[in-house]
Amino acid sequence: MFISTLGSHSALDVSEGAVAEGYKSMVVCQKGRETTYSKAYKTRKRGSETVGVVDEVLTLDNFADITKPENQKKLVGSVFIPNRSFSVYVGYDAIENDFKIPIFGNKALLRAEERTVPNNQYDLLKAADINISRTFAPDEIDALSLVKVQDARRSYERAFFFAATPEEYEEKSRKLIAQGIIKEADLKDARIEEFILGAQFNFNFFYSPLYEELELLGIDCRRQTNLDGLLRLPAPQQIEALKYKRFTTIEAGHIASTMRESLLQSGIEAGERFVETVKKFYPKGLIGPFALQGAIEEKDGKERFVVFDVSFRMPGSPGTRFTPYSYYLYRRPVSFGRRVAMEIKEAEKTGRMEEITS
Repeated sequence: MFISTLGSHSALDVSEGAVAEGYKSMVVCQKGRETTYSKAYKTRKRGSETVGVVDEVLTLDNFADITKPENQKKLVGSVFIPNRSFSVYVGYDAIENDFKIPIFGNKALLRAEERTVPNNQYDLLKAADINISRTFAPDEIDALSLVKVQDARRSYERAFFFAATPEEYEEKSRKLIAQGIIKEADLKDARIEEFILGAQFNFNFFYSPLYEELELLGIDCRRQTNLDGLLRLPAPQQIEALKYKRFTTIEAGHIASTMRESLLQSGIEAGERFVETVKKFYPKGLIGPFALQGAIEEKDGKERFVVFDVSFRMPGSPGTRFTPYSYYLYRRPVSFGRRVAMEIKEAEKTGRMEEITS
């Protein structure tokens, strides 16, 4: 058996975990995007030492070609680890209906990240009684709000804008439509959330069906363009810069974070409720990595964790291994890639592969 994944997002983390646990790794790349895997981190001998983590590279014209029968044949004998790029470039219908390689995790949950499908992430959060932001219809906005609408140019990204009143919403949305940044048709599915003034954190969890345990492996926060650049400017220069360049929040990287211990419990308890709730809506429940992404805010003299988004697959932040949380559990740093490989190894040894794949 070997471990395979798509060459984007978290492929190096998956590959490192695979080889650390004694598996061969394969990365499926798209032409023009393969050098990181086929050269920089390809396994090779350097003197008496073996370096790199990617054993095999399968290069395709397009990521979506992974579902072609001739390409799936090359993945037979592997367990495939999904990431966000897999969902975006291959598509949910193709993943659910055409991709026959065993996927680590519950592939039915990948679609739940979308905000317009039944039993989506927000439905699950509400059912789990987890704090989420207030939401508004456009004519109900009565507080500073973040509007999340599909980007017209990047179908896998959202175009964000702020509005504090219905009038501001109308003015800004019309301007973005005129600029071709969003489409009027997509506004009907936009989510308008009260903006939470809090410290943002992602709780990165791993749920093990084999041990029936939830593990907090790491915490991180995001680096985003061009938000990060704007925040480094004094307020007058921020205002001046925004005359020429639009505020965007496209994810560029992550920062490993820690949290005050008295705040950990609220996040862990939210994770536990979420695990139990998902089981009621999706037969196989959560398997492996997922994240609750949100902020700690102060309200009425108390701090609380408010969740904005959920991811149901590998996190894109391999730096979480450098937070202390996996060390507190395993007494050594464990990456998400390695934790996935550890679960596969245990399932293989005990004949329980069906419990962790779909």
